[in-house]
Amino acid sequence: MSPNAAARRPPLLLLVPALVVGAGLAVPLVYLVVRAFSAEWSAVQALIFRPYTATLLLNTLKLTAGVLATTTLIALPLAWLIVRSDLRHKKLLSILAVMPLAVPGYVMAYALIGLSGYYGFLNHFFGLTVPRLQGWAGATVALSLYTFPYVFLNLRAALLGLDPALEETARSLGRSQRATFFAVTLPHLVPALLSGWLVIGLYVLGDFGVVALMRYEVFSFAIYNQYAGAFDRFYAAWLSLMLMALTLGFLVAEGLALRGRRFSRVGTGVARRASLVPLGRWRPLAHAFLALVFAASLGLPLMVILFWFGFGAVEVDWALLRATALRTAGAALPGAVLAALLALPLVVLTVRYPSRTSWAIERLAYFGYAVPPLAFALAMVFFALGLAPFLYQTLPLLVASYALSFVALAMGPVRSALLQMGGRVEEAARVLGRGPASAFASVTLPLLSRSLVAGGMLVFILIVKELPITFLLAPTGYTTLSMNVFARTSEGMLLEAAPYALVTILFSSLFVGLILRYEGGRS
Repeated sequence: MSPNAAARRPPLLLLVPALVVGAGLAVPLVYLVVRAFSAEWSAVQALIFRPYTATLLLNTLKLTAGVLATTTLIALPLAWLIVRSDLRHKKLLSILAVMPLAVPGYVMAYALIGLSGYYGFLNHFFGLTVPRLQGWAGATVALSLYTFPYVFLNLRAALLGLDPALEETARSLGRSQRATFFAVTLPHLVPALLSGWLVIGLYVLGDFGVVALMRYEVFSFAIYNQYAGAFDRFYAAWLSLMLMALTLGFLVAEGLALRGRRFSRVGTGVARRASLVPLGRWRPLAHAFLALVFAASLGLPLMVILFWFGFGAVEVDWALLRATALRTAGAALPGAVLAALLALPLVVLTVRYPSRTSWAIERLAYFGYAVPPLAFALAMVFFALGLAPFLYQTLPLLVASYALSFVALAMGPVRSALLQMGGRVEEAARVLGRGPASAFASVTLPLLSRSLVAGGMLVFILIVKELPITFLLAPTGYTTLSMNVFARTSEGMLLEAAPYALVTILFSSLFVGLILRYEGGRS
């Protein structure tokens, strides 16, 4: 072996933690496969080809298609208005367009349910008794109202980066503003749309809270029922594998859709900012659209929650609410810290010591995030019951599952910072006599600290809102904010659920604000 090859061999301090993460992500998934194939093949065929499985598949695809269509109808005009039109206060509008991410899906479903019924918001203030929104329509609306920011963020970035010369050329050839948008602008937004669709599609496949509250049977809902009711654990394992296959299908489809397509500029020079389009007589309609979107995505959940909260404020058990919030933080904080600590060696290994091994470990980390949370949690359940029963329904298993599921999110900010930093500063420390570990700890690590904290805070927000993993893996009696909102809402106890829903939103919004402020202070 050449000296150069030996020099590029990663140190054990990086390789061992990375291998532990890779094994932690791979073992439960492998165990899920082993569990599913342990049944007789005739029984497996009967499970896979039963009519109920086809119904679940059709319902899952219908829900995903409905949410993708609805979020696009919201996000595309919203992004165009904020970026390309002459609207004022665009920074505020952008913040309002992103804030629905702080609203958990089950809270949005709770708000929609709270509108209806004899004691609902609409009947109390307007005398309107409307039937409960449920099924495909209810799940589609609830999921769309808080996931559209994923598409909006991608479209906004794409519109800001699009060279206006392309559209100006089409206009100079006689095309109208509308024809130019559909013939030139929209095709160049395809990568942004596909990226947003991929994130939302994966989220819809793994959602459990919304579909359960809206009583719409899809794969994730059926998996939980089969496991929780102890009806058929083999069927739950097979449903999880089918859900994972759908996830892989989404990942492959997104890659194939972009293969061979070119979207970059081919000319030289610096791209100019596009001139703003005056809305003219369409301004009132644009204002009405913005008001409708923000009222539905932000105003609706807050309005309904505050209505039910005020309706029963004297009956709130503040001690229990405080204890539940502390328990939520008690699981989310160590999960976020562990995810950030695991992300550091993974990123350094893949950036500084690229190899097939590091590439495979990195892919496993991202695959762990792409796997629907319910399927991931069920894999951890089967793994614990089969190989480590002493870990089943313990806080360490819950925290470890959080960290493994969301470690890819913590890797993003750290990876970007390390790539921008390069290795020259650390090499200078090595020249001055410091060893590899000492140079990294004294020079590189302090520069990565802000990115580590930002990644950890992002994971913390997601853990606070997370439901499927918590439901299956939380210790007996260890209830969190998300579990309280879901349990009370599913039983029709909207008044009792209101304080927990409000605290969940405030909790999430607080840390969204901290991330924005923290990132805004970066040099």
